[in-house]
Amino acid sequence: MTDPEVKAQVVANLATKNPEIPLIMIEELVDEEFAALAGRPVRDYLSVLTERAAKKRLRKLVNA
Repeated sequence: MTDPEVKAQVVANLATKNPEIPLIMIEELVDEEFAALAGRPVRDYLSVLTERAAKKRLRKLVNA
């Protein structure tokens, strides 16, 4: 999967699970988390790690 495909998949997963969060906010969080992991040697797990980190941040927003 290419980077845009990974991002799109993670955004779609999170948007489905968090319909109350605006899509633009999910996209921004995913971009930030993806960028934070992009330089690390975790390429095989990039989608999983990006989704996990973004999900954690979304939970904080929802519970705030």
